[in-house]
Amino acid sequence: MWSGDQSSRLYALSRFVDVYPTITKPERHVRFNEKMWTTTFVLIIYFAMTNVMLFGLSGQALDLFSGFRSIMAGASGTIMHLGIGPIVTGSIIMQLFAGAKIIRLDLSNSEDKAMYQGVQKLLVLIMIPIESIPQTYGFLDPSEWLIDAYGLGWANFVIVAQLFAGSYLVFLLDELVSKWGIGSGISLFIAAGVAQSTFVGTLSPLATTTGAPYSIQNPPSGTLPMIFYMFRESSNYEMIQANGFEVMLLTHVNPVAALVSSIIVFLVVAYAESSKLELPLTHGKVRGHRGKYPIRLVYASNIPVILMAALLANINMFTLLFWSHPTLSQTPILGQNGWMSASAFIGTYEPGQTTASGGFAWYASMVNGVNDWLIPLLNQQGDVFGHSLTQIMVHVVFYVALMTVGSMVFAKFWIDTTNMGTKDVAKQIERTGMQIPGFRKNPKVLEKILENYIPPVTYFSGAFVGLLAAGADLLGTVGNATGTGLLLAVGIILRTYEQIQKEQAMEMHPMIRQFFGAE
Repeated sequence: MWSGDQSSRLYALSRFVDVYPTITKPERHVRFNEKMWTTTFVLIIYFAMTNVMLFGLSGQALDLFSGFRSIMAGASGTIMHLGIGPIVTGSIIMQLFAGAKIIRLDLSNSEDKAMYQGVQKLLVLIMIPIESIPQTYGFLDPSEWLIDAYGLGWANFVIVAQLFAGSYLVFLLDELVSKWGIGSGISLFIAAGVAQSTFVGTLSPLATTTGAPYSIQNPPSGTLPMIFYMFRESSNYEMIQANGFEVMLLTHVNPVAALVSSIIVFLVVAYAESSKLELPLTHGKVRGHRGKYPIRLVYASNIPVILMAALLANINMFTLLFWSHPTLSQTPILGQNGWMSASAFIGTYEPGQTTASGGFAWYASMVNGVNDWLIPLLNQQGDVFGHSLTQIMVHVVFYVALMTVGSMVFAKFWIDTTNMGTKDVAKQIERTGMQIPGFRKNPKVLEKILENYIPPVTYFSGAFVGLLAAGADLLGTVGNATGTGLLLAVGIILRTYEQIQKEQAMEMHPMIRQFFGAE
């Protein structure tokens, strides 16, 4: 039992936090050019790691994160197979604990915040084997020659060790960008992966079915080459009678509807990111000096969607493990073959598939494009899993509601754990010597005024990004980037651009650097 003087028992882990290997925070001012080179270098390493295949992996491996790959970053079958999963999962757990007051830490206190971040790093280290071991012993099978050479146990260990090394490198790269670069490493990896998928999905000239010649049913896989090919090579009869328009608009792997959806998401996010509520401020001692405190419409940024998507990815992963993993499927109640199995209600899967086909996991799974719901409704037929039209609509409504409400909850947790709540903002304004005109210069008064703005905007921003991501998922996006992934990428790119502008301004004007609290 912890019996120290500190308020939280997490301080019992301080000895582990102190020796945890990490990237050292710079003790000097890091110049803008150096930050740009660091960020670029990390991005190059990331793309290189996504092309380093796991040594000794068989060709029968399944990707448990296939439906969430654009959000989880990384690449299937590589040392980046887990992507940012362990990092985000560790963050989710810590935020849930902090939000539920299970861990008693005052995150406005520097020592408590340092302990919170240190324990979160330890949790990431724990989550890596938790996510890698079950996948290896059931889905990432080692090749026969590796098993013959070292035995099954050591062959699996080789796969797990590579996954561990890759995930830990991702964690270090994230810290490197956060401390020596621009923005966040996690955000950078998500944006890079989504941008790559979107670029390929829009412009790829390769045929939809590799190796087969071009045809109406097998046009180029990229949206723009497909449109050009269909209008140039198809007759009016083929476009109408052979479902050419339907292929082009809806059923193609990258249809026009997905391109339109992607453009709409980009424009809406760009507008929302630039929208803000400005509170008038005046200086308490310098007469006539006025300013404004901006409260963004998307106050909680896109982090709630990242956390919600990661939560759904983990739900899908563990339900699949309990359904088809040789050992976990024997678990009582949860496992498919366990005692009093309830797996039919938790989640069912077709052989060789990583997307749920029934149960709660299916209702909570991503609705990926119009083929999952609109086409069955237009044809008045069930989907490929045999669900009725009513079940399909319940799936759509449940997924949208889950993304919206979940993002609202995570928005609240995120604001509370990142010094963006009313108390912290009131203290920030107070330290600058500013106050709201017509009110006494008192932190309590300022906090009470901010209570009318920050909590509602926080919940609204969470609901907005969750609803927008779910809506984009319903329409689909080019490159199978998913609506959530595209939403994140656009927001990340815009925020990164603003961060670059801020860094450039601080580089040219040292006084601005002091104002922002930079070293």
